[in-house]
Amino acid sequence: MKKILLLSDTHSFIDAQILKFVKQADEVWHAGDIGDLKVTDAIKKLKPLRCVYGNIDDKDARLEFPLDLKFTVESISVWITHIGGYPYRYKQRVKEELEKNPPKLFICGHSHILKVQFDKKLNLLHLNPGAAGNHGFHKIRTMLRFEVDQEEIKNLEIIELAKRG
Repeated sequence: MKKILLLSDTHSFIDAQILKFVKQADEVWHAGDIGDLKVTDAIKKLKPLRCVYGNIDDKDARLEFPLDLKFTVESISVWITHIGGYPYRYKQRVKEELEKNPPKLFICGHSHILKVQFDKKLNLLHLNPGAAGNHGFHKIRTMLRFEVDQEEIKNLEIIELAKRG
């Protein structure tokens, strides 16, 4: 079993509140729009990190992290990308591949809108953790936390950090 902390859209912001939750996780997954790499450096000092770059990320982030990250944890196939859309409205770039070979867990960021939705057609769980940073239109900074145990995703929690500063 692994405890996962999922965040996105930090936009160069990292604080003690985020790091407190990082310390409680086994792995941290970041779904893009990192901003300054000090964010990922701080996380990597504490826990293993899986991360993709987002549309605001510079060449340094794009050299360090991929656009898409596909992997298996426990027995669950995962695909993380920054801009992927939502069930029944996926972005064209990912739609065809999702239909051919859907992962069990599809993760995106970008919208700053926290969303947990099951896609019945593709039999996958879609997660978007919202935005953990201070930049954007969101009012509350959010992340997700869950456990992966063999073939099961369980104990999913929404973490509301604070109002955007």
